[in-house]
Amino acid sequence: MKTLYLILFSFAIISCQNQGKIDIQKAKQASIDSMKVEINKQKVIDSMKTEMAQMKEVQMKEAQMDQQKVVVVNQQASAVKSTAVATPKKKGWSSTAKGAVIGAGVGAVTGAIVSKKKGQGAIIGGLAGAGLGAGTGAIIDGRKKKE
Repeated sequence: MKTLYLILFSFAIISCQNQGKIDIQKAKQASIDSMKVEINKQKVIDSMKTEMAQMKEVQMKEAQMDQQKVVVVNQQASAVKSTAVATPKKKGWSSTAKGAVIGAGVGAVTGAIVSKKKGQGAIIGGLAGAGLGAGTGAIIDGRKKKE
């Protein structure tokens, strides 16, 4: 009976020792797996940073190219030519363009109402209004650039 207890006791000790080795192996593997996950995350972050840097370089080159372009605006009513450096891709209309369109509309309506020859008055009023509106808009654009 003592030998049976001795054999069972030795099997228990051996199995406990093997269980400890198995737990250590599992812990090591879990640690390795978590390190692999972190390395993959870091690779993704690094690649995103590289892409962002490349995008910034492209945007900077585009902005430099846009600044080198010169826009010449010829206005018929005032026969004034003005040049301006194009700003990087603005959305919407500039104040100069808005002023010219609004001035042309208001001038045409006013010229048609005031003049006896409605068509001629509308044309003259539209041209004069466009010139004044564009001038006012250019002043507003100049102030916006300073800010």
